[in-house]
Amino acid sequence: MSSGAPTSSGPEYYVRGINDAEARGPFGLDQLASLAEAGQVTTDTYYYEAESEQWLTLGSNPELKARIWPEKKKLGFKEKDFKPVNQEDPNAPAITVQQFLDAAEGKTDDTKGKKDKSLEMMKAAIWGTRGAAVIMLLSAVALILPSVDSLMALDVARILEKPLIILGVADLVVGVLLMLGVISLYPFVRFRAVFGLGFLGFILWAQGNPTPIVALAAGSAGLYFATIFVSYLPLAVTLLAGIGGMAALAGMSLF
Repeated sequence: MSSGAPTSSGPEYYVRGINDAEARGPFGLDQLASLAEAGQVTTDTYYYEAESEQWLTLGSNPELKARIWPEKKKLGFKEKDFKPVNQEDPNAPAITVQQFLDAAEGKTDDTKGKKDKSLEMMKAAIWGTRGAAVIMLLSAVALILPSVDSLMALDVARILEKPLIILGVADLVVGVLLMLGVISLYPFVRFRAVFGLGFLGFILWAQGNPTPIVALAAGSAGLYFATIFVSYLPLAVTLLAGIGGMAALAGMSLF
């Protein structure tokens, strides 16, 4: 994440655009207001909420939105006589909670095709985090399974002779944390995907096993892009490749 020097005291936020791979910040409220005036952040820009450990849109937080985009009073003439155009019909049926929910999800006739895209992107991002967790756990199985007896016996000498076990334990820990929704690990996960493809791919090639490199490449690519895509179709393809590739490696017990 890039860093910025806040100019005022108070909360600081990291922000990123819909298609940004990296976040910017931290920024104070005054800085965010300046960025908003310059058009560099909008209500659809995401900010990281530390309390919930989630990326939310600036527009979804009414208090934060009001601080960044304060309403400007409009000058006008006061109407002497005001006649409401829309009047409440006393015979109209009451709106139920389910109708509210259906409208929010775009299931009514008036709201079809008008679903909030930011909500869909947030749901896709959650599935991406869970998919990345599954890929990491499968990678841990592939790395630990062939030498699980050394790990169970806590034989330090044998473990040090097979350093891939240590990498497998690290994958296991990261996978569990991702399953718990700790998305702040995304930079490490992307580094792990690139490192795994290069390091493990070299080992497989040196051992004369080129075939499993395809599964490794699919698993590593799926792991990397699972932390980036926020739309369902590319995310589904990414997770299918990532989970399938790592599952193949785990099944072959190569390491």
